[in-house]
Amino acid sequence: MKVLLVGGSGHVGTMTLPYMKDHHQFRILDLFPPKDPSIEYVQGSVTDPQIVQQAVKGMDTFIYMVMKRPTDHNSSAANFDDIVANYEANLMGLHILLHAAKAEGIGHGVYTSTFTVHERTRNHFPSEEQVPRDNPGVYGLTKGLGERVCQYFCREHDMSIIALRITGPSTREQWIERRAQPKSDVVHVWWTDEEDLARAYLAAISVQHTGFDAVFIAGDEEGKEINLSKAKRLLAWEPLTHVRLETKR
Repeated sequence: MKVLLVGGSGHVGTMTLPYMKDHHQFRILDLFPPKDPSIEYVQGSVTDPQIVQQAVKGMDTFIYMVMKRPTDHNSSAANFDDIVANYEANLMGLHILLHAAKAEGIGHGVYTSTFTVHERTRNHFPSEEQVPRDNPGVYGLTKGLGERVCQYFCREHDMSIIALRITGPSTREQWIERRAQPKSDVVHVWWTDEEDLARAYLAAISVQHTGFDAVFIAGDEEGKEINLSKAKRLLAWEPLTHVRLETKR
């Protein structure tokens, strides 16, 4: 399958691509080239319709990885640059990509969302459908609005899109270090290992699916706070890195 990674040269694309590139043929659309020179590359911005149309040509599906790093979860802390950058990445660029994908006849794709579409002080995430998208920060707000754009294309244009609400994407080194830290010493985030995250993307682009679904992806293997039952049911996915590392010991 030919897969367009939009924003694939960033943090998430760089850490997951080594696990995915042997399964499908990838092309990256990004402002910067990927670290792996063997991957086909189109340089440009997702806010440039002509570049986006060029990038989707001949593709079977897409993974939208464009995102801005969260700067603050306080709505009053955002500056004008934060507002512009997040709306461009999480809304305008996404809408342009989906419009181009529809015109190209691409019916299914994956949107990288975040569990911070929800208020992060919540103690439990019962399910994707029951938890409101109520994060006060511009990053979480625009990511949640991006999900609504995806829903619109699924409703009006019969597309199929899965939004992965990823949580604390981490390289293997980061994951090991972060998991070893006492919970009382750090802001509690359910870090997701790079290999587990790559498996989620591979499952999401390959699954037989209709309409729109949002799915939590997190390293909370015991389900203490984040309910991963939908990921297991829809994508046959659950975090396995902890098992692999325990087996090697």
